[in-house]
Amino acid sequence: MKYRLSITIIICLTVTTSIAQNVESEYLKSWKEFYPTSAAKQGFRSSMLQFEDYSTSAIEQWVNFNSKVLQRVSNSSNEFVKRYPADARLLRVQSQNEIDKYQVLKEHESSLVFYTGIIRRALPEVLAADFLTSAEQSLLICDRLKSIGDLSTAAQANLQQINQSDLENGISEINKSLEYLEALTEEMKDLNVNQCEDFDQVRQSATNKINSLKSFVETTIAPKAIPYSPIIGRDEYARRLALYTDSKLTPDESAEMALKEIELVRDLMGETSKKYLAETYPNQKLPQDLNELVNLALADMQKDVPTSSTDYEEFWNELLQSTLKFLEEKEIVTLPENQTLSIQSAPESAGPAARIGWVGSAPPFDPNPWTTLYLPSIPDTLPEQEQIDFWASFNKPFNRIIVIHELLPGHYMQLKVSRETSHPLRLLFPYGVFIEGWATFCERVALDEGWQDGNHMTMLAHLRKRLENANRAYTSMKVHCEKWDREQVMKFSTEKSLVAPQFAKSLWFRLMRSPMQLTSYFLGGAQFTQLLDSEKERLGESFDLKMFMDTIMKTGPIPIEEFYPIFAKSTD
Repeated sequence: MKYRLSITIIICLTVTTSIAQNVESEYLKSWKEFYPTSAAKQGFRSSMLQFEDYSTSAIEQWVNFNSKVLQRVSNSSNEFVKRYPADARLLRVQSQNEIDKYQVLKEHESSLVFYTGIIRRALPEVLAADFLTSAEQSLLICDRLKSIGDLSTAAQANLQQINQSDLENGISEINKSLEYLEALTEEMKDLNVNQCEDFDQVRQSATNKINSLKSFVETTIAPKAIPYSPIIGRDEYARRLALYTDSKLTPDESAEMALKEIELVRDLMGETSKKYLAETYPNQKLPQDLNELVNLALADMQKDVPTSSTDYEEFWNELLQSTLKFLEEKEIVTLPENQTLSIQSAPESAGPAARIGWVGSAPPFDPNPWTTLYLPSIPDTLPEQEQIDFWASFNKPFNRIIVIHELLPGHYMQLKVSRETSHPLRLLFPYGVFIEGWATFCERVALDEGWQDGNHMTMLAHLRKRLENANRAYTSMKVHCEKWDREQVMKFSTEKSLVAPQFAKSLWFRLMRSPMQLTSYFLGGAQFTQLLDSEKERLGESFDLKMFMDTIMKTGPIPIEEFYPIFAKSTD
């Protein structure tokens, strides 16, 4: 049987019926109304005209709405659930997260930053909106000034108890907002934006309400602020893991799987290192210890480095072209007709993020689809050894595998294809494990199809990254469930998991900030690998890799288990 998607299945994947529209549009409309700032960032430009209402009654209405939605999408007899199980799962996870946010975590009662972040960005976002006319910006500035005053009042009414770190960050943001308000008149003049009617009055009112919030926090909330601990504990970690993965996976099961992967990949790295060293240094006696053997090969890898940021950018642009040629020749995916991608060094103003780089993807609903790959960067003014360590981590063999992960057919291409399909729910609320899992999985696919064939250094770079992915999942559990400290994480990561110096240094910060997301590289990659193996076994010679990859990207970031029935239906 020829492996293909029938016209009927394609229609089912790309056309949303009235059933789906009723459920999705209802939720999306309410979400945009409750989170207009987030909606505007996602490309819904009309949401710029609204602002957050976090009054007690508004939050209660939002929680009640999500409770009703959760009940609907948890009912297996519901027509939407039967027709669109993947979307129902996404909506179930989304509504559960919203209920969790306000009823369990109670962020509106326990976080000053929950409010101050929105307040601080409210006016700069308006003045930076180049799609607004000066007159529209002027009117919106006055509306925003009233709204941030109301939000300050809501914060004062809602806050109960916060931790010391949130207190310090919140007060810092309040001070920045007050400074910005003080200089707002000149800011508007510089941008040729006229003052709206009663500007001075509404600005003073907003300033007074923010000062009132600051005074309330300093006198009433600060004295009872609790010590900050980023360690969430075993029970909370287990609860969040189940919610994040929408599964019954336990922390111990996750860590056990990750540790098995670590042991397996260490052996694979040993085999690859032995092959490389035997070919490169045929007369050299190789060490018996696995760590010594691998580190000897890695030392050579870390010498193949860019000489400067300019050299790095040129190398990446050449790498992009060779990747496009490879994917087309091997027929792994259907490449987009038009590339909407640029590559540049990450600005130093990005802070710690500049050391690891990132993909700046276009908002899914923004009319401008452009994406920028920000390459990791380091100032030339830093100590020489620090620069050497940095470039050693971002060596060229590493980049030859990360281009697959970050760009093609990884993050950039997956997001580009997704935004061109008619699945708003999937774009706004993607299944978290899918995103990094897909990019990780693409590395394996490219290597299996011959990417950098015979290049032991590229394979070693992939295995090192694969080992790092398992290490992220393993240390995430160890830190939050067994209270590993920074020293234990660093020791295990560098000695057992052979993580590159730059990545080992940044790991602790990420473990504190996003412990669930760090599990997705390993868990998602493993799930996609199982899916691929299952389809190959099911279809045999009829298996078509290009159709497999295209279908996943066109379907979008849904729970990975949902692809099994999709592929099964495609060959009925």
